Amino acid sequence: MTTAVPVKPRKAWTPSQIVLTLLGAAVSIVFLAPFAWGLFTSLKSETEAVEVPPHWLPEDWTGQAWKALFETGNITNWFVNSVVVSVCVTSVVLLVSALAGYGFARTEFRGKKPLMGLVMAGLMISPAVLGVPLFTTVQQMGMVDTYWGMILPQCAPAAMVYILYKFFQGIPRELEEAAFIDGAGRWRVFFTIVLPLSRPSLAAVGIFTFIASWNNFLWPYMVTNNPDLMTMPNGIATVMNSYGIQWAQLMAGGLMAGLPLIIVFVFFQRQIVAGVAHTGLAGQ
Repeated sequence: MTTAVPVKPRKAWTPSQIVLTLLGAAVSIVFLAPFAWGLFTSLKSETEAVEVPPHWLPEDWTGQAWKALFETGNITNWFVNSVVVSVCVTSVVLLVSALAGYGFARTEFRGKKPLMGLVMAGLMISPAVLGVPLFTTVQQMGMVDTYWGMILPQCAPAAMVYILYKFFQGIPRELEEAAFIDGAGRWRVFFTIVLPLSRPSLAAVGIFTFIASWNNFLWPYMVTNNPDLMTMPNGIATVMNSYGIQWAQLMAGGLMAGLPLIIVFVFFQRQIVAGVAHTGLAGQ
């Protein structure tokens, strides 16, 4: 004879829960509205996309904008270029930031404080200010219209060095000292103890860097005029003809460019939150 498991009555929502739910729904609608507008516009004809006053839903649903984007634009090449640049930038930034952050956090050397001050100064300088000197340097090195010209200037991230520096400071020194007593060297401690403990922060740094590199429009625009080297943001900006901007195609291209970032956020949102929590930046 089986005994029935008593079912706990569902608690009624409190006023505060109702208010927070409604507030969260309102914020979600505000953030999702641009995506919905872009999707509906991309499914309109070009004539309907520029009608005044505008309307949300297409009167004549069509995928002509998406078809034209693939036929007239080199979108596959733009996508591959964005992937190559973003992956290379992310890989180099992770390596440089981890080494520099650990060096500042755990080693003592002459000139450490001035160098750390230089890193901190990098947090206060806008990348746009460095555009002209960076372009001059890249031009003198013969890297204009090359992948390296787009990649290398994006690989000096002061913010990412600082994030990992703060995290490494929070790792107990006793773990490293125990490894030193057992005969491990500095490099072995770094690769076998420090890096495995730093996975949340490394994941956050990698995701933030990938997103920033993928969305970067200004620097690839400055350093290349070759249509075969355009990234997604630069390629989408060329979607126009003699009559002006093709808004339906522009919306379709924008959605396609944003799709990888949405996928990254959906699958790695836990790492993003955990990384921010472990870096010590949550309260700053």
